[in-house]
Amino acid sequence: MEIHQIPALRNPVMVVAFSGWSDAGEAATGAVEHLLSAWQNEPNDVVPELVADIDSEDYYDFQVNRPHIFVDDSQIRNISWPTTEIYALVLPNYERDLVVVKGTEPSLRWKSFSRELLDLADDLETSLVITLGALLADVPHTRPIGVSGSGAHPDIAARLGVETSRYEGPTGILGVLGDGCLRRGIDAISLWAAIPHYASGSPSPKATLSLINALEDFLEITIPSADLPEAAEEWEKDVNDMAKEDTDVAEYVKALEDSKDAAELPEVSGDSIAKEFERYLRRRTQD
Repeated sequence: MEIHQIPALRNPVMVVAFSGWSDAGEAATGAVEHLLSAWQNEPNDVVPELVADIDSEDYYDFQVNRPHIFVDDSQIRNISWPTTEIYALVLPNYERDLVVVKGTEPSLRWKSFSRELLDLADDLETSLVITLGALLADVPHTRPIGVSGSGAHPDIAARLGVETSRYEGPTGILGVLGDGCLRRGIDAISLWAAIPHYASGSPSPKATLSLINALEDFLEITIPSADLPEAAEEWEKDVNDMAKEDTDVAEYVKALEDSKDAAELPEVSGDSIAKEFERYLRRRTQD
């Protein structure tokens, strides 16, 4: 890992997402990309500061994640290597800052990779790690994208107000990082968006927006949404058009809608209404 700077941060929270296995519809990486640009055109212009990057030679199989050649403004060819970058976001309007980790899921030496990243988290005195993921599921695109929050240990889950993870099966680098946090005594939760499996062929800004909203609710901050709501509406319209062209898909979507509505109707409660109202009030305060 190459350290560029160790900034002075206030009670920082590390937000992590990787492209690959845990990034259906590019929703999770879309969320961290949005975080890095969200405040740049706001009155308190927040510019991401590159803290460190991880040497791609140590952790990536370049036949799996190939480097890309691009031509810069000077018409000179360059190579962009798969890597992981760590940025700091200093948020003067809030009581804590953010550390944003974005990259490609590594191919090799996951234990060493996690150790390097969490060593940096310790150096930055990170108080909490939030990993973001997205998975394919039997859900309709016409309903709100659900986001589930979980913690790896019952005590942490109860204290932070999320469910205890019951998942068993194959995992990715996010699961390894969560385990590393638990062993080090760093609080960690995971937020996952559920994306319709029949609409996974393109990036899903609707799922990205749901992850951003979940982060807002958990951290009790307001994240500027920029053009994400409009992009989410356009994505839903495009999927609607796709479904209309295939009778089988249209019937399947209708069945998913009926099932979703029947399951959620009893759960529509004051909690969900209050959460939306709290988000509205936060946005009014920031305007």
